[in-house]
Amino acid sequence: QVQLVESGGGSVQAGGSLRLSCVVSGYRYMNYCVAWFRQAPGKEREGVAELYVGGGSTLYADSVKGRFTISQDIANRTVHLQLNSLKPEDTAMYYCAADGAFVVRTGTCPRWDINKYNYWGQGTQVTVSS
Repeated sequence: QVQLVESGGGSVQAGGSLRLSCVVSGYRYMNYCVAWFRQAPGKEREGVAELYVGGGSTLYADSVKGRFTISQDIANRTVHLQLNSLKPEDTAMYYCAADGAFVVRTGTCPRWDINKYNYWGQGTQVTVSS
C-alpha cells in the first residue's frame, strides 16, 4: 500500500521561505513520479512541480519556476519542495501525489494530470502574508 505523508507547511511573510517534505512508502522500486499540487480556496488544484524519482528529471509550473525547487532524499524516500521568495498568491493547501503506473507504461511522468496520480497525501497548509 502506497502512502504519502506531508509536513513542513506554515505561515510566513512575503519573501520568506518554507520547505515541504513528502515521505513516500510502499513502492518496491525507485520507478515512480512525485508531484506537488496546490489548491487555493475557490480555485482548481494545480500542479507546481514534478519529479521522476527513478531518473531525477524535474518539471515546474511557470508561476513557480526559479522560486521553488523539488528534490529527493533517496535514502529516506522523501521528496522535498523548497519554496523561496514566497508571494501571497502562493497561499494554498499543498499536496504531494505519486504515480507508479503511468511512468512505467510511458517512461514519462504524467505532467500533473490529476487523473494519473493515484496516491495522495493529506495536505499541508502554506499561508503567505503581505
